[in-house]
Amino acid sequence: MLLYIHIPFCDSKCHYCAFNSYVDKFHLKEEYMQALCKQLRFELKRFSAAPKSIESLFIGGGTPSTVTPKLYERLFEMLKPYLGENIEITSEANPNSATDEWLRGMQKLGVNRISFGVQSFDDVKLKLLNRAHTSTQAKEAILNAKKAGFENISLDLIYATFGDTKELLENDLEIAFSLPINHLSAYALTIEEGTPFEKKPQMSKERLKLTSWFFKKITDFGFEQYEISNFGRYKSSHNLGYWHYKDYIGLGSGAVGKLDMQRYYPTADIEAYIKNPLDIRVEELDADDKKTEQLFLGFRSSLGVAKNILNQDELKRAMLLVEENKLIIKDDTFYNKEYLLADEIALFIS
Repeated sequence: MLLYIHIPFCDSKCHYCAFNSYVDKFHLKEEYMQALCKQLRFELKRFSAAPKSIESLFIGGGTPSTVTPKLYERLFEMLKPYLGENIEITSEANPNSATDEWLRGMQKLGVNRISFGVQSFDDVKLKLLNRAHTSTQAKEAILNAKKAGFENISLDLIYATFGDTKELLENDLEIAFSLPINHLSAYALTIEEGTPFEKKPQMSKERLKLTSWFFKKITDFGFEQYEISNFGRYKSSHNLGYWHYKDYIGLGSGAVGKLDMQRYYPTADIEAYIKNPLDIRVEELDADDKKTEQLFLGFRSSLGVAKNILNQDELKRAMLLVEENKLIIKDDTFYNKEYLLADEIALFIS
């Protein structure tokens, strides 16, 4: 199984962010981390977790770097018997809060991969997005992570933002690839409900031509695209685990977990979560839900879709796409060559 831990604290609320995160709840950090331990104890029993059964661990948010390594210690102590050998342990971080002390403290706990929320190396764009760091801080944080001994470093970039030009995006990539990273995630700016950008829909400027150009530029730098938003010389085993439809524990307020044909949703209200971290809504999945998700995940990633999950009608439509040179079939698995068509292909087949 995989394990995801959600940290909902943030230095600032980005104008595009719809994640469960707070800038005014820092006084709840200790209580929240204690609540995570209570939920973890429950989930390890629910998942019948055996020693060494957790294959990867991802700490996301929010901003995990707003919480000191000291407050993670109890969680990691509880997890120690369940973590597999040489597993990927990732923590997200923001450049302004990922201090040298924080990086080294997390490394001592076992974190071996850092994913930086950079979004851009253009200071005007960073202000537009309401990011709390500067481009200089982003570069310094990544170099500090390397100095601290992290070999696996990733960064996020946002594109399709109002004001984006090829020159700006190319500059972002040139700076990114001058740094010691081996993974990059590229996300189109999406307008979400309940965010400051909801009232400014013009902030999102995705155009297929620009997106295709941007993706090609990333691969020109030598990073393989292994999912619609993910590129690297290193493929995150945690990401791959989700796409392989593995079970995962979702720890924290607003996290999501999955075991067999059930999905779990701990309450998204942080105070309610602290009061009762076992208040978890259960969603029953059926065979159609599973197949739909496998189609979407398989066609938007390098994993593909196994032939044997398709019924006769779906198989006919898939073979039609092979004839039209839209899909490739190899070893009884259908692969999509153009991730930007992933949704349309999945909808057509299903």
